[in-house]
Amino acid sequence: MFHWLEKHPFFFAVAVFVTIAFAGAIEIIPNFAQASRPTIGTAPYSTLELAGRHVYIKNSCNACHSQLVRPFKSETDRYGHYSLSGEYAYDRPFLWGSKRTGPDLMRVGNYRTTDWHENHMKDPAGVVPGSIMPSYRWLFKNDTDIDTAFAEQLTVAKFFSVPYNKPVPMKDGSSIVVKMGSSIEDAKAIALAEAKLIVADMKDQDVKDAVAKNKIPEIVALIAYLNSLK
Repeated sequence: MFHWLEKHPFFFAVAVFVTIAFAGAIEIIPNFAQASRPTIGTAPYSTLELAGRHVYIKNSCNACHSQLVRPFKSETDRYGHYSLSGEYAYDRPFLWGSKRTGPDLMRVGNYRTTDWHENHMKDPAGVVPGSIMPSYRWLFKNDTDIDTAFAEQLTVAKFFSVPYNKPVPMKDGSSIVVKMGSSIEDAKAIALAEAKLIVADMKDQDVKDAVAKNKIPEIVALIAYLNSLK
């Protein structure tokens, strides 16, 4: 049979295509089915968390950090339970990544705190000896772009049925409601309220003063995003 296929390249190509297509379908279809049912405990991003995600992408954090715990013991021992497809239901775009110059951040919200992130962004090597990560001090001065985050919320709520302002079931049986403002002013007020909770655990007085004046430095939004990764 093999020698016959070698003599008939068209049929050989068809056989290869059918084999690969079948194997691919077996692998992909179950994942699509799971992705259509978001994992219990997965909630959409708040306005501030989404703005922080934009900061994360803008500063190319995803170039060195992946967000995908693979199902191997060495990975789960270090990072926690392996990633499930439904956990990315509200990620646009996904930030799986493959290059791990730095640790995977899929579940960083489970083991790092607000003040740890604050110190780490100011002086990475001072927190993690030997770290080659640069400091991101400008995040403590730049203002967060809430307008763009709110615009994305409006888009995904309309075209992808993301459940803002609706109860979302959590793993412990409870439910939470992620609020989306009805206007940009409302969205900024919601983001500011969340920012005040975050800066309560921060030490930088300039950041605290900025939030007290109704401004949100990018570091606050970034920390909100990192804290949501669980």
